[in-house]
Amino acid sequence: MFKVKNIILSLALLGCSGLAQAQQVEQRIDSLQILIGQQTVLHLKASVKQGDKVQLPSFKPQQQITPGVEVVEQSKGDTSHIGDDRMVVSRDYTLTSFDEKVYVIPALNVKVNGKNCHGNQLALKVLTVPVDTVHPNQFYPPKDVQDNPFSWSEWSALFWLSLLLLILCGAWLYLRNRLKNNKPIITHIRIVKRVPAHEKALNQINVIKQQHVENQETQKAYYTQLTNTLREYIVSRFGFNAMEMTSAEIIERLREAGDQKMIDELKELFQTADLVKFAKYETLVNENDANLVNAINFIDQTKTDEKPTEEKVVPQLTNEEQKTQSQRRLIKSLLWIGAIVGLALLGYIIYQSAMLLM
Repeated sequence: MFKVKNIILSLALLGCSGLAQAQQVEQRIDSLQILIGQQTVLHLKASVKQGDKVQLPSFKPQQQITPGVEVVEQSKGDTSHIGDDRMVVSRDYTLTSFDEKVYVIPALNVKVNGKNCHGNQLALKVLTVPVDTVHPNQFYPPKDVQDNPFSWSEWSALFWLSLLLLILCGAWLYLRNRLKNNKPIITHIRIVKRVPAHEKALNQINVIKQQHVENQETQKAYYTQLTNTLREYIVSRFGFNAMEMTSAEIIERLREAGDQKMIDELKELFQTADLVKFAKYETLVNENDANLVNAINFIDQTKTDEKPTEEKVVPQLTNEEQKTQSQRRLIKSLLWIGAIVGLALLGYIIYQSAMLLM
Protein backbone atom coordinates (compact mmCIF):
# COMPACT_ATOMS: atom_id res chain seq x y z
CA MET A 1 0.00 0.00 0.00
CA PHE A 2 2.82 2.33 0.91
CA LYS A 3 4.53 1.59 -2.43
CA VAL A 4 1.37 2.45 -4.36
CA LYS A 5 1.12 5.82 -2.61
CA ASN A 6 4.75 6.56 -3.46
CA ILE A 7 4.16 5.69 -7.11
CA ILE A 8 1.08 7.94 -7.30
CA LEU A 9 2.95 10.82 -5.59
CA SER A 10 5.88 10.41 -7.99
CA LEU A 11 3.59 10.51 -11.03
CA ALA A 12 1.86 13.64 -9.67
CA LEU A 13 5.20 15.38 -9.15
CA LEU A 14 6.32 14.45 -12.67
CA GLY A 15 3.03 15.79 -14.11
CA CYS A 16 3.40 19.06 -12.24
CA SER A 17 7.00 19.34 -13.40
CA GLY A 18 5.98 18.77 -17.04
CA LEU A 19 3.15 21.26 -16.73
CA ALA A 20 5.44 23.88 -15.23
CA GLN A 21 7.80 23.45 -18.13
CA ALA A 22 5.01 23.58 -20.69
CA GLN A 23 3.25 26.64 -19.24
CA GLN A 24 4.85 29.70 -17.60
CA VAL A 25 2.73 32.51 -16.10
CA GLU A 26 4.33 35.84 -15.20
CA GLN A 27 2.79 38.94 -13.69
CA ARG A 28 4.57 42.20 -12.95
CA ILE A 29 3.59 45.77 -12.10
CA ASP A 30 5.01 49.04 -13.46
CA SER A 31 5.25 50.81 -10.10
CA LEU A 32 5.23 49.21 -6.67
CA GLN A 33 4.42 52.56 -5.02
CA ILE A 34 1.79 55.15 -6.01
CA LEU A 35 -0.08 58.09 -4.48
CA ILE A 36 -3.77 57.90 -3.71
CA GLY A 37 -5.73 58.15 -6.97
CA GLN A 38 -2.74 57.49 -9.19
CA GLN A 39 -2.73 54.57 -11.60
CA THR A 40 -0.31 51.79 -12.42
CA VAL A 41 -0.40 48.91 -14.90
CA LEU A 42 -0.30 45.21 -14.06
CA HIS A 43 1.07 43.04 -16.87
CA LEU A 44 0.05 39.37 -17.10
CA LYS A 45 1.77 36.98 -19.55
CA ALA A 46 1.37 33.26 -20.19
CA SER A 47 3.95 31.39 -22.27
CA VAL A 48 2.34 28.22 -23.70
CA LYS A 49 2.63 25.78 -26.60
CA GLN A 50 1.18 26.51 -29.99
CA GLY A 51 -2.46 25.44 -30.10
CA ASP A 52 -3.07 25.57 -26.32
CA LYS A 53 -6.34 27.18 -25.26
CA VAL A 54 -5.61 30.04 -22.84
CA GLN A 55 -8.22 31.90 -20.77
CA LEU A 56 -6.97 35.04 -19.01
CA PRO A 57 -8.86 36.51 -16.04
CA SER A 58 -11.26 39.33 -16.89
CA PHE A 59 -12.40 42.22 -14.66
CA LYS A 60 -15.11 44.83 -15.10
CA PRO A 61 -14.37 48.54 -14.55
CA GLN A 62 -14.23 49.43 -10.80
CA GLN A 63 -14.13 45.74 -9.91
CA GLN A 64 -11.62 45.06 -7.14
CA ILE A 65 -8.74 42.75 -7.92
CA THR A 66 -8.14 42.65 -4.17
CA PRO A 67 -9.94 44.59 -1.43
CA GLY A 68 -8.93 48.26 -1.77
CA VAL A 69 -7.44 47.99 -5.30
CA GLU A 70 -9.73 48.61 -8.29
CA VAL A 71 -9.34 47.72 -11.93
CA VAL A 72 -9.85 50.91 -14.00
CA GLU A 73 -9.70 49.13 -17.35
CA GLN A 74 -8.19 46.11 -19.02
CA SER A 75 -6.73 45.67 -22.49
CA LYS A 76 -7.69 43.09 -25.04
CA GLY A 77 -5.80 39.83 -25.00
CA ASP A 78 -2.75 39.86 -27.25
CA THR A 79 -1.08 36.80 -28.76
CA SER A 80 2.45 36.73 -30.20
CA HIS A 81 4.46 33.80 -31.53
CA ILE A 82 8.02 33.46 -30.21
CA GLY A 83 9.27 30.40 -32.11
CA ASP A 84 10.14 26.91 -30.99
CA ASP A 85 6.45 26.03 -31.32
CA ARG A 86 5.52 28.44 -28.50
CA MET A 87 3.43 31.57 -28.08
CA VAL A 88 2.81 34.31 -25.48
CA VAL A 89 -0.71 35.43 -24.49
CA SER A 90 -0.80 38.71 -22.52
CA ARG A 91 -3.19 41.28 -21.07
CA ASP A 92 -2.70 44.57 -19.18
CA TYR A 93 -4.79 45.78 -16.21
CA THR A 94 -4.82 49.43 -15.08
CA LEU A 95 -5.08 49.61 -11.27
CA THR A 96 -5.77 52.39 -8.77
CA SER A 97 -6.47 52.75 -5.06
CA PHE A 98 -7.89 55.41 -2.74
CA ASP A 99 -6.76 54.12 0.64
CA GLU A 100 -3.29 54.40 2.12
CA LYS A 101 -2.04 50.87 2.69
CA VAL A 102 0.27 48.13 1.48
CA TYR A 103 -1.76 45.73 -0.63
CA VAL A 104 -0.95 42.22 -1.80
CA ILE A 105 -1.87 41.66 -5.43
CA PRO A 106 -2.82 37.97 -5.59
CA ALA A 107 -1.45 35.56 -8.13
CA LEU A 108 -3.96 35.66 -10.99
CA ASN A 109 -5.43 32.41 -12.25
CA VAL A 110 -4.83 31.55 -15.92
CA LYS A 111 -6.53 28.52 -17.41
CA VAL A 112 -4.50 26.58 -19.97
CA ASN A 113 -6.44 23.79 -21.66
CA GLY A 114 -8.84 23.88 -18.70
CA LYS A 115 -6.09 23.60 -16.10
CA ASN A 116 -5.32 26.37 -13.59
CA CYS A 117 -1.93 28.07 -13.66
CA HIS A 118 -0.95 30.96 -11.41
CA GLY A 119 1.48 33.80 -11.59
CA ASN A 120 3.32 35.38 -8.70
CA GLN A 121 2.03 37.60 -5.90
CA LEU A 122 2.98 41.30 -5.91
CA ALA A 123 2.96 44.11 -3.35
CA LEU A 124 1.52 47.58 -4.03
CA LYS A 125 2.12 50.43 -1.59
CA VAL A 126 -0.37 53.33 -1.70
CA LEU A 127 0.73 56.62 -0.09
CA THR A 128 -1.39 59.61 0.85
CA VAL A 129 -0.58 63.24 0.05
CA PRO A 130 1.16 64.87 3.04
CA VAL A 131 -1.06 67.44 4.78
CA ASP A 132 0.18 70.38 6.83
CA THR A 133 -1.58 69.71 10.12
CA VAL A 134 0.35 72.46 11.94
CA HIS A 135 -0.99 75.34 9.81
CA PRO A 136 -4.31 74.08 8.45
CA ASN A 137 -5.72 77.59 7.95
CA GLN A 138 -2.72 79.06 6.18
CA PHE A 139 -3.49 79.89 2.53
CA TYR A 140 -1.05 81.06 -0.08
CA PRO A 141 -1.94 84.06 -2.23
CA PRO A 142 -2.52 83.54 -5.97
CA LYS A 143 0.62 83.49 -8.03
CA ASP A 144 1.32 86.03 -10.76
CA VAL A 145 0.78 85.16 -14.39
CA GLN A 146 3.88 83.41 -15.61
CA ASP A 147 5.31 84.33 -19.01
CA ASN A 148 6.08 81.41 -21.23
CA PRO A 149 9.78 81.21 -22.10
CA PHE A 150 10.69 82.30 -25.62
CA SER A 151 10.93 79.35 -27.99
CA TRP A 152 12.66 79.91 -31.32
CA SER A 153 11.04 76.81 -32.79
CA GLU A 154 7.60 78.40 -32.34
CA TRP A 155 8.57 81.71 -33.95
CA SER A 156 11.05 80.59 -36.61
CA ALA A 157 8.37 79.89 -39.24
CA LEU A 158 6.79 83.33 -38.69
CA PHE A 159 10.21 84.97 -38.89
CA TRP A 160 10.99 83.44 -42.29
CA LEU A 161 7.46 84.20 -43.54
CA SER A 162 7.89 87.84 -42.44
CA LEU A 163 11.20 88.00 -44.29
CA LEU A 164 9.51 86.56 -47.39
CA LEU A 165 6.77 89.18 -47.05
CA LEU A 166 9.37 91.97 -47.00
CA ILE A 167 10.98 90.57 -50.15
CA LEU A 168 7.59 90.42 -51.86
CA CYS A 169 6.88 94.03 -50.86
CA GLY A 170 10.22 95.13 -52.31
CA ALA A 171 9.58 93.27 -55.56
CA TRP A 172 6.06 94.70 -55.74
CA LEU A 173 7.33 98.28 -55.35
CA TYR A 174 10.02 97.67 -57.98
CA LEU A 175 7.48 96.37 -60.50
CA ARG A 176 5.09 99.24 -59.75
CA ASN A 177 7.79 101.85 -60.37
CA ARG A 178 8.82 100.09 -63.57
CA LEU A 179 5.22 100.06 -64.75
CA LYS A 180 4.90 103.74 -63.85
CA ASN A 181 8.05 104.71 -65.77
CA ASN A 182 7.16 102.55 -68.76
CA LYS A 183 4.50 104.76 -70.33
CA PRO A 184 1.55 102.95 -71.89
CA ILE A 185 1.15 102.94 -75.64
CA ILE A 186 -2.20 104.48 -76.48
CA THR A 187 -3.58 103.81 -79.94
CA HIS A 188 -6.24 106.16 -81.21
CA ILE A 189 -8.72 104.92 -83.77
CA ARG A 190 -9.23 107.64 -86.37
CA ILE A 191 -12.34 108.12 -88.45
CA VAL A 192 -11.13 108.91 -91.98
CA LYS A 193 -13.44 110.25 -94.65
CA ARG A 194 -12.79 108.29 -97.82
CA VAL A 195 -13.04 110.64 -100.83
CA PRO A 196 -13.90 109.08 -104.22
CA ALA A 197 -10.98 108.84 -106.63
CA HIS A 198 -12.41 111.33 -109.14
CA GLU A 199 -13.07 113.98 -106.46
CA LYS A 200 -9.56 113.58 -105.07
CA ALA A 201 -8.06 113.92 -108.57
CA LEU A 202 -10.16 117.00 -109.44
CA ASN A 203 -9.19 118.66 -106.15
CA GLN A 204 -5.51 118.12 -106.94
CA ILE A 205 -6.00 119.49 -110.49
CA ASN A 206 -7.62 122.63 -109.03
CA VAL A 207 -4.49 123.14 -106.94
CA ILE A 208 -2.28 122.62 -110.01
CA LYS A 209 -4.40 125.10 -111.94
CA GLN A 210 -3.44 127.87 -109.50
CA GLN A 211 0.26 127.48 -110.25
CA HIS A 212 2.03 129.94 -112.57
CA VAL A 213 3.94 128.27 -115.38
CA GLU A 214 6.67 130.75 -116.34
CA ASN A 215 9.75 128.75 -117.38
CA GLN A 216 10.95 125.29 -118.24
CA GLU A 217 11.49 124.28 -114.57
CA THR A 218 7.97 125.28 -113.55
CA GLN A 219 6.60 123.53 -116.65
CA LYS A 220 8.40 120.33 -115.63
CA ALA A 221 6.93 120.49 -112.11
CA TYR A 222 3.51 121.35 -113.57
CA TYR A 223 3.38 118.31 -115.88
CA THR A 224 4.91 116.00 -113.28
CA GLN A 225 2.14 116.84 -110.83
CA LEU A 226 -0.54 116.60 -113.51
CA THR A 227 0.56 113.16 -114.78
CA ASN A 228 1.05 111.82 -111.25
CA THR A 229 -2.50 112.91 -110.42
CA LEU A 230 -3.80 111.07 -113.49
CA ARG A 231 -1.72 107.98 -112.66
CA GLU A 232 -3.10 107.86 -109.10
CA TYR A 233 -6.63 108.24 -110.43
CA ILE A 234 -6.09 105.42 -112.95
CA VAL A 235 -4.78 103.13 -110.16
CA SER A 236 -7.92 103.71 -108.08
CA ARG A 237 -10.38 103.72 -110.99
CA PHE A 238 -9.08 100.96 -113.28
CA GLY A 239 -7.14 98.81 -110.80
CA PHE A 240 -3.74 98.49 -112.48
CA ASN A 241 -0.46 99.96 -111.24
CA ALA A 242 -0.09 102.95 -113.52
CA MET A 243 2.56 104.46 -111.22
CA GLU A 244 5.10 101.86 -112.38
CA MET A 245 4.17 101.93 -116.10
CA THR A 246 5.31 104.06 -119.00
CA SER A 247 2.97 106.41 -120.78
CA ALA A 248 2.68 104.05 -123.75
CA GLU A 249 1.81 101.11 -121.48
CA ILE A 250 -0.90 103.14 -119.75
CA ILE A 251 -2.49 104.20 -123.06
CA GLU A 252 -2.41 100.58 -124.28
CA ARG A 253 -4.26 99.38 -121.19
CA LEU A 254 -6.84 102.16 -121.44
CA ARG A 255 -7.64 101.41 -125.10
CA GLU A 256 -9.37 98.20 -124.01
CA ALA A 257 -12.23 100.08 -122.31
CA GLY A 258 -12.06 103.74 -123.28
CA ASP A 259 -13.34 106.04 -126.06
CA GLN A 260 -10.78 106.41 -128.87
CA LYS A 261 -11.05 110.20 -128.99
CA MET A 262 -10.63 110.42 -125.21
CA ILE A 263 -7.60 108.10 -125.37
CA ASP A 264 -6.02 110.18 -128.14
CA GLU A 265 -6.38 113.37 -126.07
CA LEU A 266 -4.88 111.65 -123.02
CA LYS A 267 -2.06 110.23 -125.19
CA GLU A 268 -1.28 113.75 -126.40
CA LEU A 269 -1.14 114.96 -122.78
CA PHE A 270 1.32 112.19 -121.73
CA GLN A 271 3.49 112.77 -124.82
CA THR A 272 3.70 116.50 -124.06
CA ALA A 273 4.58 115.73 -120.44
CA ASP A 274 7.35 113.34 -121.52
CA LEU A 275 8.80 115.98 -123.85
CA VAL A 276 8.77 118.62 -121.11
CA LYS A 277 10.34 116.32 -118.48
CA PHE A 278 12.93 114.55 -120.62
CA ALA A 279 13.52 116.67 -123.75
CA LYS A 280 13.32 120.15 -122.13
CA TYR A 281 10.43 121.05 -124.42
CA GLU A 282 8.73 124.37 -123.65
CA THR A 283 4.96 124.60 -124.13
CA LEU A 284 2.72 127.53 -124.87
CA VAL A 285 0.16 128.86 -122.40
CA ASN A 286 -2.83 127.68 -124.42
CA GLU A 287 -1.21 124.26 -124.75
CA ASN A 288 -1.00 123.95 -120.96
CA ASP A 289 -4.62 124.92 -120.58
CA ALA A 290 -5.68 122.42 -123.25
CA ASN A 291 -3.85 119.57 -121.52
CA LEU A 292 -5.43 120.54 -118.20
CA VAL A 293 -8.89 120.48 -119.79
CA ASN A 294 -8.15 117.07 -121.37
CA ALA A 295 -7.22 115.69 -117.96
CA ILE A 296 -10.46 117.03 -116.44
CA ASN A 297 -12.53 115.59 -119.31
CA PHE A 298 -10.88 112.18 -118.93
CA ILE A 299 -11.74 112.11 -115.25
CA ASP A 300 -15.32 113.28 -115.81
CA GLN A 301 -15.94 110.67 -118.52
CA THR A 302 -14.51 107.73 -116.55
CA LYS A 303 -15.67 108.55 -113.00
CA THR A 304 -18.10 106.30 -111.13
CA ASP A 305 -21.09 107.14 -108.95
CA GLU A 306 -19.08 106.43 -105.81
CA LYS A 307 -20.02 108.60 -102.82
CA PRO A 308 -17.79 109.75 -99.96
CA THR A 309 -17.62 107.22 -97.09
CA GLU A 310 -16.11 107.07 -93.63
CA GLU A 311 -13.90 104.27 -92.34
CA LYS A 312 -12.07 103.49 -89.11
CA VAL A 313 -8.31 103.47 -89.37
CA VAL A 314 -6.55 101.52 -86.64
CA PRO A 315 -2.83 102.28 -86.51
CA GLN A 316 -0.53 99.25 -86.65
CA LEU A 317 1.90 98.87 -83.74
CA THR A 318 5.55 98.15 -84.34
CA ASN A 319 7.22 95.03 -82.95
CA GLU A 320 8.84 97.11 -80.23
CA GLU A 321 5.50 98.64 -79.23
CA GLN A 322 3.85 95.22 -79.15
CA LYS A 323 6.68 93.91 -76.95
CA THR A 324 6.24 96.87 -74.60
CA GLN A 325 2.51 96.23 -74.32
CA SER A 326 3.13 92.54 -73.52
CA GLN A 327 5.59 93.52 -70.81
CA ARG A 328 3.07 95.91 -69.26
CA ARG A 329 0.37 93.24 -69.20
CA LEU A 330 2.80 90.80 -67.55
CA ILE A 331 3.84 93.35 -64.93
CA LYS A 332 0.19 94.16 -64.13
CA SER A 333 -0.59 90.46 -63.67
CA LEU A 334 2.42 90.03 -61.37
CA LEU A 335 1.36 93.06 -59.33
CA TRP A 336 -2.13 91.66 -58.79
CA ILE A 337 -0.80 88.21 -57.87
CA GLY A 338 1.80 89.71 -55.54
CA ALA A 339 -0.81 91.88 -53.81
CA ILE A 340 -3.11 88.91 -53.19
CA VAL A 341 -0.29 86.65 -51.93
CA GLY A 342 1.11 89.44 -49.75
CA LEU A 343 -2.25 90.17 -48.10
CA ALA A 344 -2.89 86.48 -47.46
CA LEU A 345 0.61 86.08 -46.00
CA LEU A 346 0.19 89.15 -43.80
CA GLY A 347 -3.14 87.87 -42.46
CA TYR A 348 -1.64 84.47 -41.69
CA ILE A 349 1.34 86.03 -39.85
CA ILE A 350 -0.93 88.27 -37.75
CA TYR A 351 -3.23 85.37 -36.86
CA GLN A 352 -0.40 83.01 -35.88
CA SER A 353 1.34 85.74 -33.87
CA ALA A 354 -1.86 86.45 -31.95
CA MET A 355 -2.30 82.74 -31.21
CA LEU A 356 1.26 82.46 -29.85
CA LEU A 357 0.88 85.57 -27.68
CA MET A 358 -2.38 84.43 -26.11
